[in-house]
Amino acid sequence: MIRVSSDLAARLKKEEGFNAGSCFHCGTCTALCPLGYKILPRKLFREAMLGLGDEVRASIPQIFSCLLCRMCEANCPQGVRIAENMRTLRCLITREDFDLT
Repeated sequence: MIRVSSDLAARLKKEEGFNAGSCFHCGTCTALCPLGYKILPRKLFREAMLGLGDEVRASIPQIFSCLLCRMCEANCPQGVRIAENMRTLRCLITREDFDLT
C-alpha cells in the first residue's frame, strides 16, 4: 500500500529555495553523479513532492551519502538547485518533528 503524506508535500512547498518542481526528468543529473546514483534526484524529488514518505524514507542512505558536489547541477537545463534541495531534505529528515507518514 502506498501512503501519501500531504504534510510532507506542504512542508516542501514552504521551504525557501526548494525548486525541484522545475525538474523535467531529463536525466542529466544522474549521468554526471560521481557516486553512480542512477535516478536519485529526479525520482526522489518527485516522490517527495507527491508526499510519498515511504519512498523518501527508503532513499535516506543515498540522501545522506550525496557529496553535494553540484556536478549534477552543472548542466541542468532547468537550473534545479539539486544540492540545495538535498540539504533541505536532510534538514527535514533530521528535525525531531519530521514525520513522513
